[in-house]
Order: sequence, then C-alpha cells, then structure tokens
Amino acid sequence: MANLKELRGRIKSVASIAQITRAMEMVASMKLRKVQAKAQSFHPYTEEIRYMIERISGKVASEGDVPLFTRREVQTVGILVITSDRGLCGSYNSNLLFGLKRYADELIAAGKKVKFWCYGRKGYAWLTRRGFEVERFFVEPPLDRADFTAAKMIGQALVEAFTDGTIDEAKLYYTRFVSMIKFAPTNEGFLPISTIEVGKGAGDSSYDLDFLLEPDAAAVFNRLMPRYLETVVFDAMLQSLTSEHASRRMAMKGATDAAVRMNKGLKKIYNRARQENITKELLDIVGGASAVS
Repeated sequence: MANLKELRGRIKSVASIAQITRAMEMVASMKLRKVQAKAQSFHPYTEEIRYMIERISGKVASEGDVPLFTRREVQTVGILVITSDRGLCGSYNSNLLFGLKRYADELIAAGKKVKFWCYGRKGYAWLTRRGFEVERFFVEPPLDRADFTAAKMIGQALVEAFTDGTIDEAKLYYTRFVSMIKFAPTNEGFLPISTIEVGKGAGDSSYDLDFLLEPDAAAVFNRLMPRYLETVVFDAMLQSLTSEHASRRMAMKGATDAAVRMNKGLKKIYNRARQENITKELLDIVGGASAVS
C-alpha cells in the first residue's frame, strides 16, 4: 500500500484532471449548441436549392448536356475524408477511419485506384502513415472556423478532378450527426450525381415550369449544379463538426466521471491507511506503557 504522502499527491492530481475535463466538457457543450443550430438552419437552404434543380432537370434534354451527370467506367475513385484537427473526442475519428480503411481495401481488391482529399489533420496523418495517396490536404481554415468559402473551394477541387478525368467517381466520407449520443460514419455519393434525374427520367408533373429559361435549361442547370454541390459539402462539414463536439463532450464527461470515481476510491484507501497508522501508534503507546508498568 502506498504511503500517505503518495496518496495525497495522487488525490490532488486526479482532482486537477477532473477539473480540467469538466471545463473541457462545458466548452464542448457550448460549441455544440452553436454548431448544431447552424447545421439545422442550413438544412432548409440545401433542400430549397435541390428543389430548384429538380424543377429544371426535366427540361434538360439528356445527361450528355450536363457533364456532372455523365457516368463512365470507374477506374479511379476520389474520396473526400472529413475528420477532426484535434483529439480528445473519443472514438469519433477511429470509427470513421476504420470504416474508411475497409471501404478502400474493397475498392483496391476490385482493381480500382483510390485517391483521397482530406479535411482535418487526424485523417491526413492516418492516411499518410498507411501509405495511401493523398491528392490534396486542406489545411486552412480549420474545420471549426470553416465557412461556405471553404466548402466552395473543396467542391471546385472535386468537380475539376472529375471533369478533367483525374477521378471517375467522387465520394464523401464523413460522420453524420444523428443525436447527442449517436454519430454515424457516412459514405455518400458525390459525383457523378445520381440522386437527381434529368431528361425524360425527371418526368414528375409537379415540377412543370411555367416560365422561360435563358439561354437554355442546360446552361442554367450547369451553373446551378456547382452551387448545389457546394451546399452538400458544407452540410457534410457541419455534420462532422457537430458530431466532433458531441463526441468530445461525451468523452470529457466520461473522463470526469471516471476521475471522480477514482478520487473517491483513493480517498477511501487514504482514510484506511491513516486509520491503520493511528492504530499502530496507539498499539505502540499501549505496549510501551505496559512494559514500563
């Protein structure tokens, strides 16, 4: 059993750690509320621009008029990986990256080449250590200060890689926020766009237009699609950031609770050791008194 001095030092250290983790939990909770509100307020904008595109899609002659819808034989897959810049967020990064590793191994086993675009230092470091090819690493701005301009830059990079033939397919790999205690690693298709039908495949009468388009539907459609893709990227960034703060809040709460339990256990050990020392001293006094008499 450790002596009383060592126990006092350990109790003090554990109490200091609990104080730090409690403060980090409070900071993560405040950031979570702000980012969650931002993610919720941005969602209607994404839905509205998608609605506009679906209204126009039926007027486009065919997929050949819109390059971002063109499907070709997939030989190279580009994946945008969104992770955190910092740790202390529980299993947030590991769950995402282990799932990414399985998916990349499946693509490689199928004879396809994989290229990565990274947002977040943890993902970049993880991929480079394992020898994967990172086409581009987005350093600035950090994810917790990223705005729509950053999403526009990322969207343009992926669109350029797809249109110039560097990749034949683009995916988004990020963590979607489900609830305060649940975060789902998500593999979402990005390019070519398959969630919106064009031409005859978009024959929904509820989207019939009653106005003219200048210069033509395909030109307007091609101008709108990059904006839509940028909103998809920004939504993925907000979902990832919300999940990161929620995971960090849970991790810090767990660390605080563990430190409190450890401190209680150490205090019990300390009190037992102190009582044993007092008992020994009393026995020595009684034994000495008995020897004198």
